[in-house]
Amino acid sequence: MRLLDHMALLTPLDWCAATLIIVSWFTIGWWIEHPGAKRPSVTVLMGEHRRAWMKVFVARDPRIFDSQILASLRQGTSFFASTCLLAIGGVLALVGNTAPLQGVAAEVSEMPVPVLIWQLKLGLVALFLTNAFLKFVWANRVFGYCAVIMAAVPNDPDDSKAYPLAAKAAELNIRAAVNFNRGLRGMYFALGALAWLFGAWALIASTLIVVWIVWSREFASLPRRILLKEDT
Repeated sequence: MRLLDHMALLTPLDWCAATLIIVSWFTIGWWIEHPGAKRPSVTVLMGEHRRAWMKVFVARDPRIFDSQILASLRQGTSFFASTCLLAIGGVLALVGNTAPLQGVAAEVSEMPVPVLIWQLKLGLVALFLTNAFLKFVWANRVFGYCAVIMAAVPNDPDDSKAYPLAAKAAELNIRAAVNFNRGLRGMYFALGALAWLFGAWALIASTLIVVWIVWSREFASLPRRILLKEDT
């Protein structure tokens, strides 16, 4: 009963705000990966360039340049995975000791907040960070699959297996990039979820800001305009 009493301290606005950030996270992710044909996202545009990369890769000799690019992509996923792991550790440390948060809350509000409420709010942050960590790890592994397939592509463009294998490598590369982008979005929303510590309205505001940032970078950014510019 004590658990239910504490949960009741979350207002309907709190539940709406928490639902909003989760739905927004899912919706913006789906929109980015399945945009309309008239307004492709940066993720979709880059997917086409990855396919073009693998076509050029078939005839390139030597292929050191390609291996260096792939190695740098894997290093990026490793870096962000490590960062997520450190962040998750920090959040779990706060979940185990919410005293610092209670001290801050006491300065801005006279109403004491039960430990369980702090833990629940931090749990939302941990949820996004954990999802991001898993996406980064999977992206790293799929980039590894891509590297193996690339190594199997014959150096002879006339070989019947060359372009089919390169096409497989391109699709693996794209899937790895998709998961990498999902991990980045998870980190964005984890930062937004921290605002819940300051109340439901703060969470709603931060959710809208994060959605705007993610949307603008995929659909209204300078890199997107560069990608859409006609080659001369």
